[in-house]
Amino acid sequence: MTTTRATRSRRKIPTRTLGLGAAAVLFFVPFVFEFDGLSEAGHRMLAIFLVAVVLWVVEPIPLYATAVLIILLEILMISDKAIFDLPAAFEPRDFSGYYAALADPVLMLVLGGFFLAMGASKFKLDRAMGRILLRPFGTDPGRIMLGLMLITGTFSMFMSNVATTATMMAVVLPVVAALAPEDRLRIGMVLAIPFAANIGGIGTPVGTPPNAIAIGQLAGAGIDVSFGKWMVMALPMAVVLVFIAWWMIRRMFPSTTKAIALEIEGEFERSRNAHIFYGVFIVTVLLWMTESFHGVTSSIIGFIPVVVLLATGVFKEKDIQSVQWPILWLIAGGIALGKGIVDSGLDDWVIGLVSWESFGATAITAVFAVAALALSTVMSNSASANLLVPLGISLTMSSAIDLDPLVVGFMIAVAASLAMALPISTPTNAVAYSSGLIKTGDMAKTGIMIGVIGLLLYLVVAPALWSVLGVV
Repeated sequence: MTTTRATRSRRKIPTRTLGLGAAAVLFFVPFVFEFDGLSEAGHRMLAIFLVAVVLWVVEPIPLYATAVLIILLEILMISDKAIFDLPAAFEPRDFSGYYAALADPVLMLVLGGFFLAMGASKFKLDRAMGRILLRPFGTDPGRIMLGLMLITGTFSMFMSNVATTATMMAVVLPVVAALAPEDRLRIGMVLAIPFAANIGGIGTPVGTPPNAIAIGQLAGAGIDVSFGKWMVMALPMAVVLVFIAWWMIRRMFPSTTKAIALEIEGEFERSRNAHIFYGVFIVTVLLWMTESFHGVTSSIIGFIPVVVLLATGVFKEKDIQSVQWPILWLIAGGIALGKGIVDSGLDDWVIGLVSWESFGATAITAVFAVAALALSTVMSNSASANLLVPLGISLTMSSAIDLDPLVVGFMIAVAASLAMALPISTPTNAVAYSSGLIKTGDMAKTGIMIGVIGLLLYLVVAPALWSVLGVV
């Protein structure tokens, strides 16, 4: 009996229970304690924000479930349909404004990116392009690694980072299996793929969810960021970082193999549907990159492949079911959270807790970027962007400090994508870790170094380049 009781006492409370319990407790904190300077609507929004923080960090329920919960709570607590009366001085938003987050233009941009990524996989465009693009890199192990990283980074600009990593891992694993067990190139090759995917995703608005989250929040603040402008801001440093990451991985995991015979199967499909997709892919990318010339916004362009591919029968009902709807809902929840924070005045109250004027513009940007990097290392980079981007942009809009909201929002998104130190930091890392060929220590040591170097590139070098190019 004693042993049984002792065993029971040592049982750990499930993380899910702890997370839900903590969220429930924190939800009531703003209703029990009164915070000076915070309105009643702000107290209600603070309760929602605290719940979002706990649920997105601990993940007792799926991230997308938290996202839609945020929308529901905002409707019930701070909209014109709130179930409790709001002060007369507060003008609540029409409840449909929070529902509108589920069809925000940024989601249409991301949806278009998903359709292109799905088509590239369906018609094996990724493998066919990979086979052609790797030819110039020969048989030298170092050059092949560089080729794989450049191709992975390029694909990740327009495809899901996870899909790209899975595709390229299928190419790399047979090569790794043929290497000697003691050859450290095995580790380097596996690490190179997710790291290149993470870096490449920074390059375009559709490359990774934090980019879309930042663009959506900036749009809510009246700042439109074109597809081309994001690329000009992000791509040069991303290319530099890929080369730096390649150099580091080669030095940290040197090869004892002199040559590698890399064989990739893949041919361009010649069916009607494949030709339609190839044309839609090329036209969509060209329209995105020339947005400043024709004036059609990137979100409208992103909706074109959705309509064309469905109308022509290239995509069927089963393809629609394969869309990563949870990611879209997660982005929508972040957009709604940002709206609620601004509508309730919570942003002004939070910002007022710190004397930001004593920091300076560069230091403030760095603080938010480092916070995004740190948070995204241990939680979803989308969730960390959802929490930090609204606060960062609000600070730039309400502070006397000369801060560009575009720079702050951009830096938070980039920093979130640079978090790649742990298997849990990003799904691409998890895919590589599941191969069983790398240890957490190898990933952490390399990922931290690349992440920090990347952050310094964007914080220190990139602004000088933007000034020369006149984009900021």
